[in-house]
Amino acid sequence: MQTRVNPTRMELTRLKRQIVIARRGHKLLKDKQDELIKKFVDMVKENKRLREEVEKELQLAFKNFIIARSQMPQEVLEESLMIPSARVSIDVSKENIMSVNVPKIKINKEEGGNIYSYGLATTSAELDSAITILSRMLEKMLKLSEIEKACQLMADEIEKTRRRVNALEYVMIPTMEENIKYITMKLDENERSTITRLMKIKEMVMEA
Repeated sequence: MQTRVNPTRMELTRLKRQIVIARRGHKLLKDKQDELIKKFVDMVKENKRLREEVEKELQLAFKNFIIARSQMPQEVLEESLMIPSARVSIDVSKENIMSVNVPKIKINKEEGGNIYSYGLATTSAELDSAITILSRMLEKMLKLSEIEKACQLMADEIEKTRRRVNALEYVMIPTMEENIKYITMKLDENERSTITRLMKIKEMVMEA
């Protein structure tokens, strides 16, 4: 796709410098895109593995909870789960991966905290098991949310980079190449015309 350009040597020099920069930028962006895709694929695999683990343990915790609910009076169950006894805090920071700021979640558990907010004598073993599994899973679930958000951000960055690579590869660089070809052709035509005129002038002078 050719755009309107002034067919001068100055413009030709400017375009030649621009196309060198554009090709270098295209290579850098293509390398970045390839590396982003590689990291994205690794993250997706890790996300799949972690999600399967979390879902499996959640099913077990839910199964135990259903059994506990069938064995305990509703008011006793609700009272047992009403007041948490262990304190947990979360720190969220960011990590830069290929110019993408992905979240990093750190969980801080209270030292020596008891995960059971009730006396074990009044509850069923299945409730204790469900609470234990959920407590153990907390870190995995936070890690899963961290990876899923990172995958989303990486996918967005891959798409943005892909659009920029395509714009350079299929629009900007071809346009520059066409413009360089056009200017070169016009300059060659002008040079031939000038030579022809000079030869005619020379012939006229010699005939005079």
